[in-house]
Amino acid sequence: MSARPWTLLLLLLIAQPDQRYFHYTRQLRMPSQQSASSQQTCAVIDPALYAHAAPQLADLRLYRDGREVPYVIADNVSTTEAYPKNQPLNLGLRNGKTVFDVKMPGGPYTDIWLDIDPAVQDFVLSVDVSGKEDLSSTEATHLGSYTIFDLTQQKLGRSTVLHLPASTFAYLHFSIEGRLKPTAVESLTYATTTAQTSPQTIVVAETARVTQIERTSVVNFDLLANVPVDSIRFVPSASSGNFHRQVEVSVEPVNKQPGVSPLTAASFDILRYHGAQNGKRIDEEQLNEVVQNQDRLGATRWTVTIQNGDDQPIAFDSVRLEMAVHRLCFDAAAGAGYVLYYGDQALSAPQYDYSSFFHADKEAAQAAFGPEEINSQFIPRPDERPFTEKHPALLWLALVLAVAVLGSVALRTAKQTTPKQ
Repeated sequence: MSARPWTLLLLLLIAQPDQRYFHYTRQLRMPSQQSASSQQTCAVIDPALYAHAAPQLADLRLYRDGREVPYVIADNVSTTEAYPKNQPLNLGLRNGKTVFDVKMPGGPYTDIWLDIDPAVQDFVLSVDVSGKEDLSSTEATHLGSYTIFDLTQQKLGRSTVLHLPASTFAYLHFSIEGRLKPTAVESLTYATTTAQTSPQTIVVAETARVTQIERTSVVNFDLLANVPVDSIRFVPSASSGNFHRQVEVSVEPVNKQPGVSPLTAASFDILRYHGAQNGKRIDEEQLNEVVQNQDRLGATRWTVTIQNGDDQPIAFDSVRLEMAVHRLCFDAAAGAGYVLYYGDQALSAPQYDYSSFFHADKEAAQAAFGPEEINSQFIPRPDERPFTEKHPALLWLALVLAVAVLGSVALRTAKQTTPKQ
C-alpha cells in the first residue's frame, strides 16, 4: 500500500499556517543599502517577541508578498561544552614548584578550573601556564601567569579558575609556585568554546530595587510568558568593596496552584576581590551565572536571594536577567518587504530545507523588527478537535446511561428467571 494517502492524512491533521489565524505581526526594517542580488539578512529576536509567540517560537512565519519565506533561527553567541574532570599527567615537584601536564581537546578552550583539595585552605598561589603540541617537546608557548587563592578565613571565598586566552594547544603545562603539595591537585576541568560574532546576551529584565529581609537581600522579577532566561548578572556599586556571597535563584508561575513549591533555577556564589595578598595582585570577579531556563512555565516570578550572614548587604547598581542572542536569518531579495506573523498556538515549528544548507555569513545584512501590531485580518482559528474532545462531559454522560441501561436489563432478566427445583 502506498504511503501517499497516509502522508496526505497526516498533513490534514497538522494545523497549516494561514495569515488570518496569526494574531500579531511585525514589519522588518530592512537595511538601507542592499545588494542587487539575494543576500543573507538577519534580525535579532528581542524578548518582547516571546511573550505572544508559541513556546520555542514554533509559530513564527515570515512572508513576502503573501508567500512564506524560509528562515532559520541562528545562535550567534559562544557555546560552551564542559568536559569531565581530567587527571594531571607527570604530576610532581620540580625546583620547589608543583608541576604537571594535561591533554587538551582539539577545539578552542579558555577557562580552566584547577580542582584543589578542599581541605587545603588559606593560600595565594601563582600559576604559570604554557602550551605545546607534543608532550615530549621542550619548546612551549607561555600563555600567562595567574593567581589562585583561598581566602575563606577572611570570608572572601575561593577561586581556582585560570582565564586563558582562546587556545588550541594539544597539551598544557602548569607550574604552581607556593606551598602546595602535588597530592593537593586532584584534577582539572575545562570547557571548549566557539567563537562569537556579536554580544552574548540581551537584557530581559533589570532592577536596582533590593529588599532586605532579615539577613538576606531579595530581588524579584516578573516576566511575561515564554520569555527565556539563560543567565543572571550582578552589577555591584563601586562602594561595595570586596565580597563573597551565596545566591539562590527560584522560579514559580505567576498563577501557580496552591501547594506548588518554587523551582530552584540555580544555586551559586558571587565573588569580587581586588587587592594584594602575600605580595601577589588579585583581580577576580565572578558576578554572572548560567541558570536553568524555565520558559515553559508561562508567566513567571523570579526570586533572587543573597545570603549576607553577619556582613553588610551589598549595594548593587543593578541585577539583570539575560537571554542568549538569537537571530532570525533568511535570504532577502533587493527592495522586497517582509512581515513576520505569529500568535497561532496551534502551529508546530516549520521544517525548511533552508536550515540544512544554512551557513552564517559574517557579512550578513542587519535588519530589525518594527513594533508589534495586531493582525488586521485576524480571525480565531476554528476548533478542529474531534467532537469527543470538545465535549468530554457528553462522553461520560453517554457511558453512565449505557451502564444504567445494561444494569436495568440485567435486573429485569433476573426477576423474570425462576430457579429450577
